[in-house]
Amino acid sequence: MSLPISLPLRRPWLASLALASAVLAGCASAPSKAPPLSPPSTTTAQPADSEAVFQQGFTRWVDSFLVTARAAGISEATLHGAFDGVRYLPRVVELDRAQPEFTRTVWDYLDSAVSPQRVIRGQDKLMQVRAEADAAAARFGVPASILAAIWGMESNYGSNYGDIPTIDALATLGFEGRREDWARDQLLAALKILQNGDIDRAHMVGSWAGAMGQTQFLPSNFLAYAVDADGDGRRDIWGSMADVMASTANFLARSGWQADQPWGTEVQLPPGFDVGRADAGLRQSSAQWAAEGLRSMDGAPLPSFADADLLLPAGARGPAFLVGPSFRAILRYNNSISYALGVSLLAQRLDNGPGVQAPWPRDLRALSRSQLQALQTALNQRGFASGAPDGMMGPTTRNGIRAYQRSIGLPADGYPDLDLLQRLQQP
Repeated sequence: MSLPISLPLRRPWLASLALASAVLAGCASAPSKAPPLSPPSTTTAQPADSEAVFQQGFTRWVDSFLVTARAAGISEATLHGAFDGVRYLPRVVELDRAQPEFTRTVWDYLDSAVSPQRVIRGQDKLMQVRAEADAAAARFGVPASILAAIWGMESNYGSNYGDIPTIDALATLGFEGRREDWARDQLLAALKILQNGDIDRAHMVGSWAGAMGQTQFLPSNFLAYAVDADGDGRRDIWGSMADVMASTANFLARSGWQADQPWGTEVQLPPGFDVGRADAGLRQSSAQWAAEGLRSMDGAPLPSFADADLLLPAGARGPAFLVGPSFRAILRYNNSISYALGVSLLAQRLDNGPGVQAPWPRDLRALSRSQLQALQTALNQRGFASGAPDGMMGPTTRNGIRAYQRSIGLPADGYPDLDLLQRLQQP
């Protein structure tokens, strides 16, 4: 699963932001040659003796990990196959440390995620895998269009799922140390996949963060959710479309997808509606939302949800969506509202349904990370707790924005924009 759009680690309920997927030509061909073992890239060349010391450190880390792997039951044959020739990949560290300064608005993200070209290509690709997608849908209760939409979002329908060797990527992240415990756990899971015979090392490739296959499973999620749907004795999310579709459907079904419910719907809000009620912490039935005046865009009854959230992803001036448990299952695949909306709306378009009907406030600009950090600092200084100024939106920051907006008589939508920052920075 991709890391989310804030780019957080993209897996169930992970961090938003799938930071980036690397490119893969296809599982049938061998992955491109990994860069040679070398220290992280710097502006100046490293002396030969420094490089040797670095290589020795990486080798020591691998040797230490092998002790853990043996204790976990990984065979010597599997360890030799995985680690003979293992390489440190400097680019993986660069991508992991990257913290993009500029963020994208939700409408900019959806313009790309649900572009006319992606819809047309998706409808064609879904026709090609219709039997496999329908079989997975019947077995797990997840619509074929949702499975195709995740396939499209994660790897552009299988054309781009990364060519970085998973073992090398995870060993690099483990040695680098910033997320060592996580990387060690994922690396051990990858070894179990190799030992099970689901894939060989040469074809176990994916993104820089260790996400693998056509719908980008982390190794731990592969072990938990991957399915051998074609009955060949292997769970192959690289080359078997039956396995790709069934594995993705199994993940969603076990994450709370409701077979008898849609993901949600776009809604109209009544005049004077308190937009502060669009809060992930507030869930109520569709009947309760309807009693407050929410209506579907075409006048049809709202989907029957026992616990629905109201989303205003672009604030009070943008479209509104009422979403249920199935939408939250998509968030567990990748914890980003923009990503989950992208999957939901792409699936809707693949089924020849409508796109977003209300206009987006395209005159608004997304705050950069440093601007959001300044906004958080200003909120805290004025007594509106927004958490540590880290340049990342979260519930604490959103609540701080809402409290400030209420204090000055603005709609409390919790949406950060430049006007709000300028207000806060005034003496």
